[in-house]
Amino acid sequence: MPKIAIITGASRPGSVNKSVAEWVLAQVADRTDADVELVDIADFSLPLLDEAYPAAYQNYQNPATKAWSAKVSEFDGFIFVVHEYNHTAGPVLTNALSYLNAEFNNKVAGFVSYGSAGGARAVEHLREILSELQVAHVRNQVMFSLFNDFENFSEFKPTEQNAGTLAPMVDQVVSWAKGFATIR
Repeated sequence: MPKIAIITGASRPGSVNKSVAEWVLAQVADRTDADVELVDIADFSLPLLDEAYPAAYQNYQNPATKAWSAKVSEFDGFIFVVHEYNHTAGPVLTNALSYLNAEFNNKVAGFVSYGSAGGARAVEHLREILSELQVAHVRNQVMFSLFNDFENFSEFKPTEQNAGTLAPMVDQVVSWAKGFATIR
């Protein structure tokens, strides 16, 4: 059974990112075809990339990097909860991705995004980063609008239409994760 991480994409106090990630976890908790775990990026306290060697060398010096590497290595696939910030993915997530390389190779990713344009531009940029890390990304995407899926821009209340796009995306992530296991 594939192991899938729901990875938060923000660490800022007061961010709604974790509540969206917790909602995703609650929606997939009863699945019997995957083991799903919430991984809060804030728990790793990764500073601005500060490793002396490129990630491809896997010559990590810092305890936070080693912990992040060990956690990411556990999974066959990822669901990134992504907010759009200045027309791209938030800096905490892109920084965390920059720390590693081989740990992501030949795995799969899906996206749950939110923002004024549903987070679409953030995901487009993440697709480019993940392609370089040899992560396949599924086509289906969940997009939430700050205007329709959040009350007062702060309380996550997804519309039925947008919430309904989660299951097909997760289905793709799980089936691709199973397929990529044969490559790894």
